[in-house]
Amino acid sequence: LLLVGAGLQPAFDLAALRQIAGTVARAARSSGCRTVALFRRSSHPPPEAARVATEGALYGLYDSDLYKTRDKEKTPLEKFVLLSRERIDRSEVMEGIRRGTIIGEATNFARSLVDEPANILTPTEFAERAWSMGQKVGLEVETLDQEQLEKLGMNALLAVSRGSEQPPKLIVMRIPGQEKKTKGEMYAFVGKGVTFDSGGISIKPAERMEEMKADMAGGAAVLGAMVALAQLRPRQRVMGLIPAVENLPSGGATRPGDVVKSLSGKTVEIINTDAEGRLILADALTYARNLGATGLVDVATLTGAIVVALGMVRAGMMGTDEKTMERLKRNSSITGERLWQLPLDDEYRKQIRSEIADIKNVGNRWGGAITAAKFLQEFAENTPWVHLDIAAMDLDSDGRPYASKGATGFGVRTLVQLML
Repeated sequence: LLLVGAGLQPAFDLAALRQIAGTVARAARSSGCRTVALFRRSSHPPPEAARVATEGALYGLYDSDLYKTRDKEKTPLEKFVLLSRERIDRSEVMEGIRRGTIIGEATNFARSLVDEPANILTPTEFAERAWSMGQKVGLEVETLDQEQLEKLGMNALLAVSRGSEQPPKLIVMRIPGQEKKTKGEMYAFVGKGVTFDSGGISIKPAERMEEMKADMAGGAAVLGAMVALAQLRPRQRVMGLIPAVENLPSGGATRPGDVVKSLSGKTVEIINTDAEGRLILADALTYARNLGATGLVDVATLTGAIVVALGMVRAGMMGTDEKTMERLKRNSSITGERLWQLPLDDEYRKQIRSEIADIKNVGNRWGGAITAAKFLQEFAENTPWVHLDIAAMDLDSDGRPYASKGATGFGVRTLVQLML
């Protein structure tokens, strides 16, 4: 018999159930159990309880030991049973399990990408894995290479990759059949895909630089969400875009003070080459609008400033689409991915005014997470837009009772729930 503390009853929402399921699954596996039974609290609707418990169990069973050659033998968990005191509709519960399996596996797929070392997961490999997974789940994946990006004029994106021998990619994902839906909104999810961020010429300190392999966590979240949605077939139209680059210093790297013309036509003075995520997102947001997106959601490990503001508990949220932001906040009790909305007042715009170009890529030290969002707003223009800054939420260096150390997959459930 395994007893797991679930906290106070009023706080035992679906997000808490997910964590409990993960804790139980991990504890059972470590003790050699093959079958686990979990009682369902009556206030949780059976289909939703089945879904989040399945998600949690799969989440808990993931480990980040991708390249360990020893101690990988673990007793497999063969059955995870959800018990209920009252009669339930079996078909509804099975549908919940199906959905939970899809979302849980997609989240773990995103986690596995973030946990990959940067010598393995290059921009090219990122694109190839997106295509390979797309083939399995029915997701259409197109990749634009460097020559195509140059022809389009994505010079902000290209500026980031100039120091690396790894060519840049823009991964574009669509769900087949959705092009027939000509009416209604079309969301575009845009995820930052910097497969390694040294800072470029504005180089980072050596301490913890190895974690910069995770600077593509926003892109992984978008890919994971699109993989899930391709199987769940949402009624709303949605596409996913991942600008994938590597940011390194070299003789050919972009210099502080360089000016580039973005896809939108706006010129950008690059003050700091370590503020590269906003440059690649700028061109990707413009491209998404050119493809017909009527709503934008970007996900990025964008700023250290958001970590100073919120710590490692919540992701920052800013934008112009209040309706979507309210939905995202409401969904947090289901997804367990907590968000906090920050202001986006026009007064912050003056910090990124440039003397020689239309805009510069960094302001002063104050309100850095907000000024980064103000930069992105320039490229979202009048399209309703939400920005999620998930810096510090991408990796868990301590581990949890319900999850291993390493990548969290933060953002996958948030994006999927928005479309359901």
